[in-house]
Amino acid sequence: MKKLWNLYSYAIILFVLSFITALILIVQLGGPGKSEYIKITVNEGDSLWQIAEDFSDEHTLTVKEFVVWVEQNNGISSGRIFPGDELVIPVVQDNSVRKQTELASSQN
Repeated sequence: MKKLWNLYSYAIILFVLSFITALILIVQLGGPGKSEYIKITVNEGDSLWQIAEDFSDEHTLTVKEFVVWVEQNNGISSGRIFPGDELVIPVVQDNSVRKQTELASSQN
């Protein structure tokens, strides 16, 4: 076993350090600004374009990208949605922005 360690110690140490670095990066990238999803119910007169604009401050996509994402992930064809449909939409979870919005709205 000692002979094996002597031959491959650098490779083993490099592998362990790479693994630890990858774990740290995954944890940090999963912090503020991470993508989340919410479920909304379509109301009478709603369209995907309108929903994209209504939630524009809560996602980082263009309106067209948002519509395509919602169509693909909700099994919608031709952009047709109906009242009562439940859609999963992408939003960006940023606690600092949310806290500022809550404080601003509570001062009214």
